[in-house]
Amino acid sequence: MEIRQLRKKIGAAILGLSIMAGLGLASSLSAQAQYPWPQDPRDQDRNRDYRNQDRDRDYQNQDRDRDYRDRNRGRRRRGGDDYPNWGGSFQLRQTALNAGYNEGIKEGRKDRNKRRYSDFQDSKTYQKATKDYNSRYGDRELYRRYFREAFQNGYEAGMNGY
Repeated sequence: MEIRQLRKKIGAAILGLSIMAGLGLASSLSAQAQYPWPQDPRDQDRNRDYRNQDRDRDYQNQDRDRDYRDRNRGRRRRGGDDYPNWGGSFQLRQTALNAGYNEGIKEGRKDRNKRRYSDFQDSKTYQKATKDYNSRYGDRELYRRYFREAFQNGYEAGMNGY
């Protein structure tokens, strides 16, 4: 009888210790997972650098947003592009923007490869601004206006190596 009771007590003690060890291990793992910075006091400078990088990145994003708002103040926008919306049909606008950008990037790449920077406004394509125009789209002058706006952006992208 006494051996049975002794076995029960030893079994209960082992079970209790294993439960306590498991709980202790689980709580230490969750505490480490919640703290993102290293615990070593020697790493305090690195922690400060991480925090400073995050703060600097936030300031850069705020500056970029402010610049974007200032640059586009007063422009009516359509879709997700940075081009102004002066009206006209969707087909007219998209065709002019695509054609203008593509022609501008070709001209910019050509000038970049020749290692010369010429004024994009001297380009015959920019001056004419009727590539891919069709009278079904609508107003020709509006087409030319969109075309030239996109040509300028494409030219700058081509000069920058895109």
